[in-house]
Amino acid sequence: MAHSYRGADVVAQALARAGVKHIFALSGNHIMPLFDAALDARIELIHTRHEAAAVHMADAWGRLTGEPGVALVSGGPAHGNAVSALYTAQMAESPVVLLSGHAPTDQLGLGSFQEMRQADMAAPVTKAAWTSTSVEALGQDIARAIRTARAGRPGPVQLSLPVDTLTTKGREETVPDADAFLAQAMPLDAGAALAFLDRLTAASRPLVLTGSVCLTRAGYARARAFEYAVGVPVVGMESPRGTNDPSLGAFAEVLAQADCVLLIGKRMDFTLGFGRAPAFAADCQFMHIDAEATELDRSRRSLGNRLVATAMADALSAVAALAAARKHQRSPDAWSSDVHAAMQYRPAAWSSVASQEPGRLHPVQVCRPLQILLDSHPDSVMVSDGGEFGQWAQACLTAPNRMINGPAAAIGSALPMALAARVAKPEAPVIALMGDGTFGFHVAEIDTAVRYRLPFVAVVGNDARWNAEYQIQVKTYGPDRVVGCELLPTRYDLVAAALGGHGEHVNTADALLPAAERAHRSGLPSCLNVAMEGVPAPVVQRR
Repeated sequence: MAHSYRGADVVAQALARAGVKHIFALSGNHIMPLFDAALDARIELIHTRHEAAAVHMADAWGRLTGEPGVALVSGGPAHGNAVSALYTAQMAESPVVLLSGHAPTDQLGLGSFQEMRQADMAAPVTKAAWTSTSVEALGQDIARAIRTARAGRPGPVQLSLPVDTLTTKGREETVPDADAFLAQAMPLDAGAALAFLDRLTAASRPLVLTGSVCLTRAGYARARAFEYAVGVPVVGMESPRGTNDPSLGAFAEVLAQADCVLLIGKRMDFTLGFGRAPAFAADCQFMHIDAEATELDRSRRSLGNRLVATAMADALSAVAALAAARKHQRSPDAWSSDVHAAMQYRPAAWSSVASQEPGRLHPVQVCRPLQILLDSHPDSVMVSDGGEFGQWAQACLTAPNRMINGPAAAIGSALPMALAARVAKPEAPVIALMGDGTFGFHVAEIDTAVRYRLPFVAVVGNDARWNAEYQIQVKTYGPDRVVGCELLPTRYDLVAAALGGHGEHVNTADALLPAAERAHRSGLPSCLNVAMEGVPAPVVQRR
């Protein structure tokens, strides 16, 4: 005999059946039934201090595990707070499901408490956004949301849950079977794979450019296997700095020499200079494989007859199909060697660089010692936010798992992402690097980390200003026209300690690594407040 379930129980049981074990949430009137139902479903609620932080945590979970990260917030203004973070997840191609409480269905249009057109608000920054209409639809709606987040080009999905559907009784049978949550791959046709490979291997200076999906740890492994199988350089790109991404070294120099470029899940957008000179040679030919027809159309508009071949497939399936379809490996040549040498290049002067300001460190002095901690575990995590300091961090440091703010170029995600990284990787070092401006966005999440015992090391490069904007103003308008960029040299280490974490202030190069090691050993969420010289982001050039 079937048992009677509240709609909230259906949602919680459906999430559990999909394999969800953690939900990043912030409480509110509309979703209290779900908080109650999560107890019986044995799903842990990690209760945050801001709705956007909950979405950033779900985003980090999705990137690190490949499984949809779930955020749960209330309706109206809570939903509005959460939506801003969806753009970062969307541009990073991260599988996220945002569940938002919602005004009761029988009160819509009457001025209900916190009534809002939530799906319309979320639609531009999601793959899909809709409102569930009945308790009978809830289970299938959860399955559709998780399936959609995973499918094709991964990305965020938003589902609004009216509070009356959560409290209404339904039946156990409305929880879908496990298969309903799985997304089907979009494979690349074997014949198309051979045609793409023929063009690549016939070129003199071919390149394969991938997007964010191939820069997760699992995606990166597949991309490297593809490069080894075919012998063509494969380069992942996810930075808003595009061809000037410092983590790619002097790659821009060789990119401009390529004569044939295959894009796999990589948008033809501002990060590639829209395919035009000087980022690319005027006669460079392009091919594009993507899971979304709109992205192929975008390439056609930008490239015209220089786009010589297209196909629809998801990035990971395409990489696997191309590796399997190889007829022969392209022999190692000077081109491949030069591409890799350019990407690995860092100026020799970085080895001895030091701040010109007493009591402050150059960003290289802040970053490079941390490589020892990142190398101490095979599953370590580096989280880097944006801004000038973030570019130095990305240029100086590597880790098995790396997360950055991505093509969205929005700042503020690094601190909450570090919490989710600790949930996903409970044994590995988690190092999050951010500027002092960024730290202020979600500093209260240190309280969340203390409550849930989620240790990590946040390294705050404190130059007492919004340095990216400062550099723009100095360059564009002159040093006497700087306005609105000043911050106080706040002791953020003391803020972290006041919230229950570990904090240290660092103002000499020799003190950096010992402080980082103490922070890591403390077993607490930690903040190293580093007095740092405010210098521009690096521009890496060999000549």
